[in-house]
Amino acid sequence: MGAGQASQEAPYTLQASVPAGTYHFVLDAVIAGSVDITFDLIWRSGGTDTELATWSAHYDPLPVGFDAQPFEYDETAEAIDWQKGDQLVFRYTATNATVQEAYIPNGDGPNSNGRIPNITLPQ
Repeated sequence: MGAGQASQEAPYTLQASVPAGTYHFVLDAVIAGSVDITFDLIWRSGGTDTELATWSAHYDPLPVGFDAQPFEYDETAEAIDWQKGDQLVFRYTATNATVQEAYIPNGDGPNSNGRIPNITLPQ
């Protein structure tokens, strides 16, 4: 994701309530150009979005190579009182990008010397 692109969302249909607590995010990515990213964790229920967590970070590409860079975050959020059809949505938005596709989530895992992005829910 880079210059001139909209947000990307990854929705997940919840199966149960989630307690308040800390979510752990592994967000390894290939950074092809300098970019600012805003991340949002959203609870989508009955057509209403509730922002659970939001944060921003600035990224720069590696000086050499095109490997994934390791990024991990811990964010606290309120409890989700689940109802059938509710979704947990992870969204990221790029701003101030210097190139197209400046931020590329690492879908190649260890083949790009990184990990597949994932979220661990509070227990």
